[in-house]
Amino acid sequence: MASIGAWFKERIPLQGEVLRELTNEPVPNHLKRWWFCLGGTPAYLFVVQIVTGILLAFYYQPSPSTAYESVRYITDEVNYGWFFRSLHKWAATLMIASVILHQMRVYFTGGYRRPREVNWMIGMCLLLCTLVVGFTGYSLVYEQLSYWGATVGANISENIPLVGGFLKRMMLGGETYNEKTLPRFFILHAAILPVTMILLLGIHILLIRLHGVTELQFANEPADAPKHFRFLPDHFYTELTIGLVLMILLSALATILPADLGPRADPLTTPEVIKPEWFFYVTFRWLKLFSGTAAVVSMGFIVFVMFCWPLIDGWIRRFTRFQEASVWIGIAAVLTIIGLTVWEAAVEH
Repeated sequence: MASIGAWFKERIPLQGEVLRELTNEPVPNHLKRWWFCLGGTPAYLFVVQIVTGILLAFYYQPSPSTAYESVRYITDEVNYGWFFRSLHKWAATLMIASVILHQMRVYFTGGYRRPREVNWMIGMCLLLCTLVVGFTGYSLVYEQLSYWGATVGANISENIPLVGGFLKRMMLGGETYNEKTLPRFFILHAAILPVTMILLLGIHILLIRLHGVTELQFANEPADAPKHFRFLPDHFYTELTIGLVLMILLSALATILPADLGPRADPLTTPEVIKPEWFFYVTFRWLKLFSGTAAVVSMGFIVFVMFCWPLIDGWIRRFTRFQEASVWIGIAAVLTIIGLTVWEAAVEH
């Protein structure tokens, strides 16, 4: 064993002290509160998505003639197929929710401010990728609602000025939903978007390591309280506890509320009610309030403002007296999102 250890040590010259120095950096004291550790939650759920997605991909067949039957086979006949499909569904739901909550936490604590503007923009890219992953995954089932949801989404993209028609054709593989559409959605969902998210996540973590975590001071903390604590084992135990709780929660949701299977897609019959997944309720309601092009352009402008908010916030703080205007703007935005989401959820169509 000693000779084997010496062989590896010579070829991989990393010492224990060096590894401890690289990994055991001081962690700001406010991260002892679990709701400030939400960055690790979507990362854990992303791993669950990858593992369960690979297992489902062994049986899924991305073709209009076979997709629905393959999902039915996974759900009804594959050993524990219903469970892994349900895990995949609920992990996606919780991942989207946790990414949104993490972005909100960063926003309201000012974690996007100098010198972390670029990392905020990368976080926005991760949020958009997460939403698109949810949309493409929902469309792969080839249910009646998922088929028409994909069709409506493609038609909405056509309203984007200049590039709308190109985006629709790229999404569908033609002018309408056809046999090329599902394979494109599958490649996006299972390959392109996950690889893109892994690369973005790597850059995101690298910038966090370079800049450090934003340090916050709470009013109820004693003045002589320690400002930092160790990553290993203290913060590692926090993340491990969160992971174990998520495992229990996912297993309970997958068992009590398993993923169901609606009627097969019928291109000749339009459903009376077409609704997307909950995380697109606000977008769907916005589209109903305005005309097609105006709604799409206004939504694009809102997303652009969100990307550039660190720069806008810096300008507001530099040239006006409203140093915390971002807090009130954020509260108004959150209330608007909640209001539109509840509104869309409450109406029948």
